[in-house]
Amino acid sequence: MPDRGGGPSGPRIRVGRPSRRVRTLLMTLGVLAVLGMAFTMFAGFWTDWLWYRSVNYSSVFTTTLWTKIGLFFVFGLLMALAVGFNIWLAHRLRPPLSAMSMEQQNLDRYRMGIAPYKKWLLFGITALVGLIAGASASGQWRTWLMWVNGVPFGQKDPQFKLDVSFYAFDLPWYRFLLGFGFAAAILSVIAAALTHYLYGGLRVTSPGARATAAATGHLSVLIGIFVALKAVAYWLDRYGLAVKSSDFRATDNWTGLRYVDANAYLPAKTILFCIAVICALLFFATIWRRTWQLPVIGFGLMVLSAILIGGLYPAIVQKFQVQPNEQAKEAPYVEKNLEATRQAYGIDGTKVTDYSGTGNTEDKTKLRDDVGSTASIRIMDPNIVSPTFQQLQQIRNYYAFPENLDVDRYAKDGKDQDTVIGLREINLAGIPKKNWINNHFRYTHGYGVVAAKGTSADAQGRPNFTESDLPSKGDLGTYEQRVYYGEKTTTYSIVGGPQKEIDYSDDNGEKTTSYKGDSGVNLSNPVNRAAYAVAFGEPQILYSGAIGDGSRILYNRTPKERVEAVAPWLTIDGDAYPAVVNGQIQWIVDAYTTTNGYPYSSRTTLGDTTADSLTATNDNRAVVAQQNQVNYIRNSVKATVDAYTGEVKLYQWDTKDPVLKTWMKAFPNTVEPKSDISKDLMDHLRYPQDLFKVQRELLTRYHVKDATTFLSGSEVWQVPDDPTNRSGSAVPPYYLSMKMPDQKAQAFSLTTTFTPTGRDNLSAFMAVDAEAGASDYGKIRILKLPTNTTVNGPKQVQSQFNSQEDIAESIRLLRGGDSEVEYGNLLTVPLDGGLLYVEPVYVRGGGLKYPLLRKVLVTYGGQTAFENTLDEALNKVFGADGPATEPPDEGDTTTPPPTSDNPTVQQALEDAQKAFDAGQEALKKNDWEAYGKAQNDLEDALRRAEDAQSEASRTGGAGGGESKPGDKPSGSPSGSPSPKPSS
Repeated sequence: MPDRGGGPSGPRIRVGRPSRRVRTLLMTLGVLAVLGMAFTMFAGFWTDWLWYRSVNYSSVFTTTLWTKIGLFFVFGLLMALAVGFNIWLAHRLRPPLSAMSMEQQNLDRYRMGIAPYKKWLLFGITALVGLIAGASASGQWRTWLMWVNGVPFGQKDPQFKLDVSFYAFDLPWYRFLLGFGFAAAILSVIAAALTHYLYGGLRVTSPGARATAAATGHLSVLIGIFVALKAVAYWLDRYGLAVKSSDFRATDNWTGLRYVDANAYLPAKTILFCIAVICALLFFATIWRRTWQLPVIGFGLMVLSAILIGGLYPAIVQKFQVQPNEQAKEAPYVEKNLEATRQAYGIDGTKVTDYSGTGNTEDKTKLRDDVGSTASIRIMDPNIVSPTFQQLQQIRNYYAFPENLDVDRYAKDGKDQDTVIGLREINLAGIPKKNWINNHFRYTHGYGVVAAKGTSADAQGRPNFTESDLPSKGDLGTYEQRVYYGEKTTTYSIVGGPQKEIDYSDDNGEKTTSYKGDSGVNLSNPVNRAAYAVAFGEPQILYSGAIGDGSRILYNRTPKERVEAVAPWLTIDGDAYPAVVNGQIQWIVDAYTTTNGYPYSSRTTLGDTTADSLTATNDNRAVVAQQNQVNYIRNSVKATVDAYTGEVKLYQWDTKDPVLKTWMKAFPNTVEPKSDISKDLMDHLRYPQDLFKVQRELLTRYHVKDATTFLSGSEVWQVPDDPTNRSGSAVPPYYLSMKMPDQKAQAFSLTTTFTPTGRDNLSAFMAVDAEAGASDYGKIRILKLPTNTTVNGPKQVQSQFNSQEDIAESIRLLRGGDSEVEYGNLLTVPLDGGLLYVEPVYVRGGGLKYPLLRKVLVTYGGQTAFENTLDEALNKVFGADGPATEPPDEGDTTTPPPTSDNPTVQQALEDAQKAFDAGQEALKKNDWEAYGKAQNDLEDALRRAEDAQSEASRTGGAGGGESKPGDKPSGSPSGSPSPKPSS
């Protein structure tokens, strides 16, 4: 010990063993720490098992778990045995130690140091490499399950005549085994070489032979195994050429053999395979020859051959044979790529028809009459009107709608009606007081569907609601309205116990409820409570008195999250949408099976091809990709998630898809047959957007069928940017009911447009029949416009709208004050040889924080109109009156419904409406002085209405009840606050 100040003769401080009490305490703390870590690991495993059991998909959990465990132990044990055996063998083959050199004398210290621990050291090394190898192998559970359960495609690749399943299911597993073999060989060589060196079998500086005969034979066999594996790799590389991606024609995702692959790389790989086999045999022969001379020469020749035959020769072929006559050389291989890509993405049945793009405008009356039969033009943009739904139908601040609503079809009087729909989901950001009980026990669910006609608005520019108020009522009939599972429900809730939940509020106060479903995990078991307290990092779950008999915890509550969890082998579409089906709100989720092993089919990156202007502003619409780069995709599964019970059902949709059949073998009884889809559910299934976006991106190049046109690049298209906003991203596809030229009646469709690369004029229009159950479901039609004439594309149409002097002036006036103008979806409709463009225009006026439909832009055949309604705009464009595209609802009125029984508010709103009407009249007459006066009167009236409403809310209102932002006004016949007229 250091001197403490007593000098040389001073006392020394001696450290004794800790007392028994201290040792006991330390041991106890150590045991508790180990138990704590063990329980933390157990909690994650146990809660996962409980969740899968609660959704009746425990077989998915067990199959995945046992597959991972099996791969972990098998490959971990194989790696440990391979490395351990070679360490043991190298030690067994060690030479006897005689007169030692300085090198061996230095190593002797290490040999003596590890001598007492040799067994433990061997066990530690093998255990470490086994754990690492096992963990890596367990991540290949999908590859293993696809290999062992693979189903034939019934299609053969054009080069090797092997079934596609070999490339999709077999080749990935063989490559994994090969990689594992390489790792085992390399680690074994390193471990054996170090052991031989440590015990004198290999010498670096000592005189005489550098290696003993035993070490030479041992290491040469290991290197021979490595070279043999390289021979296998060369042989598999031959087949890998069919699924190899390369840069070709400014495309970085070209897949399949090209001329240089078939005529240079393929024979080169075969030759290298033979050389590698010979080289491996030479290494094995050293067991008898005891010399490295021939194996080293063979290995050097193999490396040189790989450079010359595998690298230089193909480069020469490409330079001097292909480039001088590329079109003729590559054409046969391009045709194979064209055919395979079109088959793999389901676009081989695409019908391309020439379309003039310039209609006959002589018979304007006929054109005007044809509009109604050609399309049900949707002027309610689901991506714009969410704030309007929020303001008019939120009712309480703790409810919210998604940023982007959905489009569906509902029957009304025997006719299908395009409908904009959204759910009133729980919004924890809007609850009056945030605490653990409120966040997780009281405010647990949303309430009701809100729906509106897609093809019309009321006289104030608001949606024509077909289902509204709280509780919701309207055309959808009776259904379970509580929404426990939704897109905005991202936190856990504990329901069904002693703590009551807020159900909804009406004029008679708050209603409470208690969850009656069997969803979620029961927390009456103390072990379950402890596990969830640890898993969620929330200790109150363990001891809270709000949890008791019947309490259940609900989590993983978004539809996409639940489907992805129960089917981890599926890729989930970015847009789940709700529908009322058989008295229940069901979330419908489209799911895909994919592979990146389809020979000759070009790859695409799902995250890129499914991006558009909506995903750029809303990450929730992004595809949930299990495999981001794919070259085969099928919408093979339609999934539903019950908004009340959380029940997940998977339905087989593509009955021919071999990838789905493979997964159904791996996970039996998880996917229900297509025949189990009810008629009510079938009415709401539709063609998925993400699949359509992938297909339209491929069709920008693969709409051509001949190699010459493909190679020339003259017919390459692009998806235009969305002209209605400044995101710089692709225009999203739009759902609407319309009729293509070869159809006899309207069909619910998904549509998009194409422009030539680098230009803004229109090159094609694409639509797919989106209504499930229809005979033409999934049929893709493309109207190709002539290249010798110019037809305006979306960006040019938008520019035309903005540049016309009278329209530009009207938009400037709409933007007056602090109003904002928002452009809705720019819809394109083929009409009698021409193209009809329709775009709704919304305004957020004055203090109004939500958009109202104020104008509709229409253009056809060079004629443009900017009017208050769609009918007026169509009449002006065609110069003829036609039947109303959407008769006004009986509930429509030119006077906003009152928002309060307060007479001051009522009077102010009446004044506001008069001022607004006066402004509109002045605008038509171009009387700017009268328009300015009307705007001043409007602002004054709105200010008085807001002040009076605020005073009524502060004092409890005329009706005597407390008023909150977003509450349903007591005097509103529609259950909606009155909109502010737009300035």
